[in-house]
Amino acid sequence: MSDDDLLVRARAWVAQDPDPLTAAELDALIAGAAASDHASVLALRERFSGRLAFGTAGLRGELGAGPQRMNRVLVAQAATGLARYLAASARPGHTPTVVIGYDGRRNSDVFARDSAELIAGQGLHAILLPRLLPTPVLAFAVRHLGADAGVMVTASHNPPNDNGYKVYLGGADDGAQIVPPSDAEIAAQITRVADDERVDALPRSQDYEIADEAVVAAYVAATAAVAPAPAGAAGLRWVYTALHGVGWETTAAILRTAGYPLPVTVDEQLHPDGAFPTVAFPNPEEPGAMDLAFATARTAGAELVIANDPDADRLAVAIPDAAAPGGWRRLTGNETGLLLGLRAARLAAAHPVAGASLACSLVSSPALSTIAERHGLGFHATLTGFKWISRAPGIVYGFEEALGYLVNPETVRDKDGISAAVAILGLVAEARERGATLSDLLAELAEEVGHVASGQVSVRVDDLAVIPRLMGSLREAPPTEVGGFAVERVDDLATGHGDLPPGDVLRYWLEGETRLIVRPSGTEPKLKLYLDVRGDSASDADARLERLRDGARRLLSDRS
Repeated sequence: MSDDDLLVRARAWVAQDPDPLTAAELDALIAGAAASDHASVLALRERFSGRLAFGTAGLRGELGAGPQRMNRVLVAQAATGLARYLAASARPGHTPTVVIGYDGRRNSDVFARDSAELIAGQGLHAILLPRLLPTPVLAFAVRHLGADAGVMVTASHNPPNDNGYKVYLGGADDGAQIVPPSDAEIAAQITRVADDERVDALPRSQDYEIADEAVVAAYVAATAAVAPAPAGAAGLRWVYTALHGVGWETTAAILRTAGYPLPVTVDEQLHPDGAFPTVAFPNPEEPGAMDLAFATARTAGAELVIANDPDADRLAVAIPDAAAPGGWRRLTGNETGLLLGLRAARLAAAHPVAGASLACSLVSSPALSTIAERHGLGFHATLTGFKWISRAPGIVYGFEEALGYLVNPETVRDKDGISAAVAILGLVAEARERGATLSDLLAELAEEVGHVASGQVSVRVDDLAVIPRLMGSLREAPPTEVGGFAVERVDDLATGHGDLPPGDVLRYWLEGETRLIVRPSGTEPKLKLYLDVRGDSASDADARLERLRDGARRLLSDRS
């Protein structure tokens, strides 16, 4: 694209932009580029080098002007394209319904209202949730209201200047996130809108519905029923943080309904704030994100810490640990996932259902299959993401190691950090009745599945081209050993494998029940390596994990 063509595209974009802030941002870059300012030209080229594409269940990216950013033009095109996809695929005489939710990030409310107006403008029935709410409430509402689709405006745990557009489908999809071929068909409709129409000419309508609070009340009731407080909940002292997100109000209502004592809260992080002022990244997996919660827990003499990410679809749990810095340790997603998996297996055994199964993403601990086998349940390993996990046949429970847990698939077909928190509180309260702690439950888990350990090596990149280059190198010249563990088999999932659809994933089976998986993140500019080992004891498993971790780091270093 020549500089002149670039300026033509940029001016056409800004002419239809309804947001004065992003229009002004783009005007400044256009003026700079027209004056041959090199930095302005580069900035325009980066913004107009393509479009944000549908990835993990929709759009996600940095806020700003241009098709490579999240903004009102892009959202308008997405909302219109989604509406036209639904209209084209609807049965004769049926008017599709779309329910729309939003969290507390910058512009989430604006993007949600734009979507409601534009979807209504296409003649569909649009329902806007009554206020900012967690993602699981939107996922619940799609099924509860019998909607044909749902949109959640959120970037979940991404950096503060990001936002996103997550899409769910009702009907036969049962309120799950979109998967192929629907995602490609929606993307094609969006592209047609972007190529052929101006956003400021798209029809809008104020004839959309504001959902009644009864939708939220129904979610509260269904989630409180996941684990009503047993007697052991009395006197439980625990800490909760919302990480500046939208989880607290809904969580508090559920705790009161279920009968749990309210927590000591991290007040600095309790209420929605899209700037996320106390954390570098609003992700409880990131170093330092839970430091304020740990400090609060030390002062309160708490038994555990529970954290939600900003849209409350993820859950982090921490326990006292004298060996950990500051005396507190966050459980890994696999530890929490296996604890909840064992809970689900026992419930399923007590109330048998034909074909019941446990599921997890293929990068999560394979020990869940051991739990399933021991309790006579089916097991499914899926591609990463709950759009796949939630579709596992007969699922009664699913998880992924990135702090995502699905404990009530009969009501929510997505990860839900609030219902998972209630399930954890139920486990803790039941353990307290016999004088046990969450640490004791972890020890009992080891008796059930053996001494397993999991870890991750994650590399954040500034240049996205680095990731396909590294994946290509690993495909062209696979390693023969990692960390001294011989590679026995390599599965390249690029063209699918067994029942798994294609995915950009490399899975290495190493000696001694050791596994390494490499994949790009679906939501962040990262390359992720997932490590799983089994040992003769806890210390042996930890030692094997460190060997594998060191080897994984060397593998990346050698290929960089």
